[in-house]
Amino acid sequence: MKLLLLEDDDLLAESLAESLKDNGYRVDLATSLRIAEALMTTETYALAIMDLGLPDGSGLDLLKRWRQSGRDLPVLILTARDTWEDKVVGLEGGADDYLTKPFHPDELLLRVQALLRRTHGNVNDSRLRVGSLTLDEQRQSVWQGEQEMTLTGAEFRMLRYFMHNPGRLLSKGQLASHLYDNESDRDSNVLEVHVNRLRRKLGKGAIETRRGQGYVFIGGDG
Repeated sequence: MKLLLLEDDDLLAESLAESLKDNGYRVDLATSLRIAEALMTTETYALAIMDLGLPDGSGLDLLKRWRQSGRDLPVLILTARDTWEDKVVGLEGGADDYLTKPFHPDELLLRVQALLRRTHGNVNDSRLRVGSLTLDEQRQSVWQGEQEMTLTGAEFRMLRYFMHNPGRLLSKGQLASHLYDNESDRDSNVLEVHVNRLRRKLGKGAIETRRGQGYVFIGGDG
């Protein structure tokens, strides 16, 4: 699952990106409105985390443009502006949640998880279920029936993306963009290795190959 982080404070951005990646998310960092707008034209994000004070303008202005153009991805605002008036302005401008600086990284992660669950229609449960599989985003764990599974970090991220898109054809490019930070890491042979490992753990019929197109996630055998 890929997130957009819009933050111009280098130390904070690096810390937040590392924390999010450690919890299974793919993160693209934008340090200005210009970079964020360019990324939004080429990438699809599940959620955006946005600072308001940026070197080339207000994050709130960018958010308003997104909403006016029909972009409905959930947005979590990060800002040092902590008055209730500022929060009202941010929420009325199209934000889904508002977190004031300073904050604890664990609180940010919980806010992100809550927004993503809400987006996928699963407000009261941190667990994602498809067939016999249950993935707990908060605990970073997966069960098949009553049996907890052991997955590598890459396998967890891939399965998480599959489970958010059951029955949908996903290209190798889409899968790679949610697994790897760098273009140089996007080796299709390595991607196939991860898919085959997941098949061995979930059952051969869990992931269908569409030759020349990509993969479709069916679910665990149970």
